[in-house]
Amino acid sequence: MGTATESKPRVGLWLLGAFGGVGTTTALGLAGWARGLTDTTGLVTALPTFSTLDFNGPAQFVVGGHDIRESDFVTSAQEMHRRAGLFTPALIESCKTTLLDWSRNVCPGTLLSAGPTISSLSDWSAAQRRELPRQAIDRIKRDLADFRRREKLEQVVVVNVASTEAPTPLAELHESLALLGPALETASEPSPLPPSSLYALAALELGLVYVNFTPSLGASFPAALELAQQRAALVAGQDGKTGETLLKAVLAPMFARRHLEVLSWVGHNIFGNRDGLVLNDPQNKAAKVRAKDQLLAPILGYRPQTHVSIEYVPSLDDWKTAWDHIHFAGFLGTKMTMQFTWQGCDSILAAPLVIDLARLTLLAQRRGQTGICPALACFFKNPLGVQEFDFFQQWRLLEDWLGTLESR
Repeated sequence: MGTATESKPRVGLWLLGAFGGVGTTTALGLAGWARGLTDTTGLVTALPTFSTLDFNGPAQFVVGGHDIRESDFVTSAQEMHRRAGLFTPALIESCKTTLLDWSRNVCPGTLLSAGPTISSLSDWSAAQRRELPRQAIDRIKRDLADFRRREKLEQVVVVNVASTEAPTPLAELHESLALLGPALETASEPSPLPPSSLYALAALELGLVYVNFTPSLGASFPAALELAQQRAALVAGQDGKTGETLLKAVLAPMFARRHLEVLSWVGHNIFGNRDGLVLNDPQNKAAKVRAKDQLLAPILGYRPQTHVSIEYVPSLDDWKTAWDHIHFAGFLGTKMTMQFTWQGCDSILAAPLVIDLARLTLLAQRRGQTGICPALACFFKNPLGVQEFDFFQQWRLLEDWLGTLESR
């Protein structure tokens, strides 16, 4: 079981895609931080400027989740160490008891309309059951309610860190709960909602926080947002901004404010791991490319020529590389070039942001916030509730918002 000081309440972090790279790194990071075995590098909420806010500490967290693969956090961490050189055996061993305890909180997820590529990754027969969308939602709700009751948790935040789904075309039935409800009771194929949205509806019906760290649909459609307001739940997302797109959000304002004309911006991304395998499917890749390619025009005020490519290179595993070529024009029509290479570890970059988002949204819910949380835009490629993509303006939104939480 997770541990916490007697004077502070326990909170739950429920990870969708728990045994994946980001989920495993998040669990190991929390367990190691609680033991004083790692520092807070990479955690935004650990910056001195936010030190007066009453965020949940690492020892207050208990981890659980859903997955379509039958595993545990220790096995997954050891696999990541062997394949990608992440973590140390000593850190994994020191956190082993907690990780195994938390692994027992992970339940079989749903493959309903997950698509062939994601479904092919499943080795957990219980996740492959045939059920109606409403049955899947109700089962997920039971898992969440059991977790909260069993672990005696004051709050639970559900964070989607699962593989990217193919885009879901929205229709009239997604516009309201009244229209969506009957569709969830039918066995139509495909289902009206992908797994990310079934998990989202389950969390929102229970009045929990739902954070979408992926470009999948999740709660980003009108009926889900209606439900969030109805149940006083909180929603944030979508698609965590950790690497190349983060640099775009930082560099594009520089070009805009120096009045340099960006003529073209080409980005080529290569990486391995299971996320790379899923994104090797053109349908799943489409959602990711769209999220990575949308922010330049709003920042610059015009649309330069752009191209984003994502390629699966298995040998890279959890390490990803992005090469960007920026062609721009300056004074007297002179054309110039800027290029950069970004190399980073996907899970190491993402996991602290997952912890940040859990701490931020749980605090916001305690302060009475409901619905969309647009002030968290700086964490996402496609932020809900705001059309601001300039990282520095997004950061100002975060600082201003946290100032209001501090005064409540």
